[in-house]
Amino acid sequence: MAKKEKKESKIVLKLITVLVLAAFSVSIFWFAQRLLMPKYQKGVIEGSFTEEYYRENVPHDVIFFGDCDAYESYSPIKMYEEYGISAYIRGSGEQYICQSYYLLRDVLRTETPKVVVLSIHNLQHDVPRNEAYNRMTLDGMRWSQDKVDAINVSMTKDENFASYVFPILRFHDRWSELTKTDFEHVFSKDITSHNGYYMRCDIKPQTKVMPSPPLISYDFGENAIAYLNKIRLLCEENGIELILVRAPIEYGWYEQWDANVEKYAEQYGLTYLNFCDYVDEIGIDMSVDTYDAGLHLNIYGAEKLSSYFGKYLVEHYDLTDYRTVPAVAAEYEKDIKFYNDMRDDQLREIEEYGELRSYGANAIEN
Repeated sequence: MAKKEKKESKIVLKLITVLVLAAFSVSIFWFAQRLLMPKYQKGVIEGSFTEEYYRENVPHDVIFFGDCDAYESYSPIKMYEEYGISAYIRGSGEQYICQSYYLLRDVLRTETPKVVVLSIHNLQHDVPRNEAYNRMTLDGMRWSQDKVDAINVSMTKDENFASYVFPILRFHDRWSELTKTDFEHVFSKDITSHNGYYMRCDIKPQTKVMPSPPLISYDFGENAIAYLNKIRLLCEENGIELILVRAPIEYGWYEQWDANVEKYAEQYGLTYLNFCDYVDEIGIDMSVDTYDAGLHLNIYGAEKLSSYFGKYLVEHYDLTDYRTVPAVAAEYEKDIKFYNDMRDDQLREIEEYGELRSYGANAIEN
């Protein structure tokens, strides 16, 4: 009997040892993966935007989707301060229309906005074409069938699904690139955006508009239009108003593309707001409202556009004034403080150094 008990004890001990070693191995693997994945806390912070949405504690009546034309052109904080609009920008670098569709589906898992605002800038790209941008959009999505589908329609020819499930397969060679930021944010990340808005307070005037070279065809691709249709139908099914918008940026766009969007909007009874047509009304001045010579708006341009568009939204849609909802207003007070603090810090750096040093793609690592 004693021998049997001793034998059983050895088996249990071996089993415990195996389980402990397995747990230790999994922990090491998980830690290494977390360490090696880009943190997007300095420099190119756009890769943090997708996952930051999940940390929101308030409902949103208006949600934007799109690329830099979305997340650098509209300030949800400004819209809230002036009109009580609760808005969020689910934007990411070169966000393709198919990705906007799956991000919208992802949103609908937890909330149903009254208005969806879709930037039409990336209709120009029929299919995803850049792994780095795919990663910035998709790695931060929570796992669901929508993320699986988004990955499958986004992968370029050199990508594979396994590297999205186990990102260490993609980033295993980042050991030599690790910085202080990578170690500081292994377990948690700081919020980098303002309800999805990318803030820049520096100014670099636009001195000229470079003409875009002529194209053989100005038709949008079948895939892009197919996913635009999917977005439209998904909004219809959920009783959501869909607005198509173009930021007041002249670079990299064609009148023929505008004509295509106008025709599509007319065909399906959608609103299309090309803000290039309202530059004077908005008050956009590209000598002060851009930080990169006219490619994107800075905070001054974004706040002007947000004031203009916010007024349009409250006049045309039944939106809640969340300034009158105490629980939501309390959360926005924190957001406003964060917004103002970052603005003040950027202005301090500009005054002290003549440029931004802790913000932007060329941010200096501390």
